[in-house]
Amino acid sequence: MKLKLTIDILIKEAKVFCEIESTFGNPDLFGITDGKAVGTFIEHKFHNYLLLKYKYPVGSSANGIDMPSEDINTDIKVTSIKQPQSSCPFKNARQKIYGLGYNLLIFVYEKNDDPKKIVARLNFVSCSFIHKNRTADYQLTRTIRQMLENDANAEDIVAYLADRNLPADEITMNKLAQEILANPPEQGYLTISNALQWRLQYGRVVDLNEEVQGIVKIVSKAGS
Repeated sequence: MKLKLTIDILIKEAKVFCEIESTFGNPDLFGITDGKAVGTFIEHKFHNYLLLKYKYPVGSSANGIDMPSEDINTDIKVTSIKQPQSSCPFKNARQKIYGLGYNLLIFVYEKNDDPKKIVARLNFVSCSFIHKNRTADYQLTRTIRQMLENDANAEDIVAYLADRNLPADEITMNKLAQEILANPPEQGYLTISNALQWRLQYGRVVDLNEEVQGIVKIVSKAGS
């Protein structure tokens, strides 16, 4: 009988998966330079690895989250260390301040092709679990928190959001300003660029050395 997957188990299994895959030669990925293709391949392989032992609902491209159950609520991202970033669906401007609304499990690899054996080797140099409350934009939340410490009012916040070209109309910005005053956002750790889809950049998480509540460094470049 398969066990129920939990976040704690997910984190432990992600570490084991990185260790296994970092020593494995993937003939299917040899010569592949399309990062999206590599990411999709690894995501499917990780799901297959988990589903041998655990039961959990698997999401689809329709809902945009790989593990959509309430207790897991996690999306998997696989990206190259050359440019650790990916995209995700844009829902509303609030996500940039209060987070995406779901957790992230981020695998960051370094890919090398072995022409003698005709395989690709993925060395997973970083793997992190980011709680949904830490998935907001770093600079935006940092400045907002500083402004609140300096007694900013709603007008100050609206002006700042407008200066940052937050993709929202004036009514939405005013509502956000009131919410920010009543419920200050937590410090986010992603870099989120405005686009038709959010462009998420993970460099700050990859390079993170200090302990931050809500961020679990499963694998780091130092090998810890």
